[in-house]
Amino acid sequence: MQIGVIGLGKMGGNITRRLMKAGHSCVVYDSDPAPRAALAQHGAAPADSLAAMVAALQSPRAIWMMLPEGKVTQDTVDALTPLLHEGDIIIDGGNSFYKDDISRAKLLAERKIHYVDCGTSGGVWGIDRGYCMMIGGPKEAVDYLDPIFAALAPGLGTIPRTPGHDGEASRAERGYIHAGPTGAGHFVKMVHNGIEYGLMQAYAEGFDVLRNKDSEALPADQRFKLNMPEIAEVWRRGSVISSWLLDLSAAALAKDPELDGFSGFVHDSGEGRWTIEAAIEEAVPVEVLSSALYARFRSRQLHTYGEKMLSAMRFGFGGHVEAKPEGEGDPQPRASAA
Repeated sequence: MQIGVIGLGKMGGNITRRLMKAGHSCVVYDSDPAPRAALAQHGAAPADSLAAMVAALQSPRAIWMMLPEGKVTQDTVDALTPLLHEGDIIIDGGNSFYKDDISRAKLLAERKIHYVDCGTSGGVWGIDRGYCMMIGGPKEAVDYLDPIFAALAPGLGTIPRTPGHDGEASRAERGYIHAGPTGAGHFVKMVHNGIEYGLMQAYAEGFDVLRNKDSEALPADQRFKLNMPEIAEVWRRGSVISSWLLDLSAAALAKDPELDGFSGFVHDSGEGRWTIEAAIEEAVPVEVLSSALYARFRSRQLHTYGEKMLSAMRFGFGGHVEAKPEGEGDPQPRASAA
């Protein structure tokens, strides 16, 4: 299947590579010519403008955007709209706000252009592990794109099937779902990221308690100097709190037990805030998720061992470099957290 990809950063570039490995044909565009040229060496067809990309695609055209949410995405949709025709499809694979999806889809529907929102989870590891995708949009467009989603998804893999799931593996078992109408995909991904905040915060706080068990504020016979890398490692094996986030934590601790390569300045990317806003609209209490978001705000003023752990996890799964504290130079990736 032929598809255009706009935005060739960490996620967009790897999505393109995974699609090409599965035999799909990719026409690629980025405002930076360097990633276009790099992907061309792997078989992608580079375009030097949005118009050139659209011209290179066969109808019905499918164009996947992997861009930062907000103005960049909106400007790109605005630029694409007059270039596309009835039946063409725009897929937003970034982390757009679901209400923006609904607004964009309504305007595009007037021109009979489909808009599909695809919440995409997998970070920098997705090229090998596959991407978990939560998709919103019209059924006919989602069904047409199924070969693309199937190629990007992890597949059934080695995860044991849930009791009661028999026969051919469903989309959900293979790592992607059609969550509902436009906006539903990004809404599910938004809540996914809100939960992610809570899980990460629980690990961070737990490791902070462990790390400070040798505090001089404690009686001498109650102080323990605990081996953080070994605790993380043993919890990975048979523990009820094992997870990929714990795997990433163990890897970071094995290389840097004190997490000195991290300041603990933890950014929030927006989805946590939106999840809290949705909970308020629905009158649903979300004490844990709210606390996790506020902890990230606090991390920009007071840096604890637990907040360094949050930074290590974020770098581990998404390659997120610590945000730049006010008055400091640009942050650099830490090799110890790879």
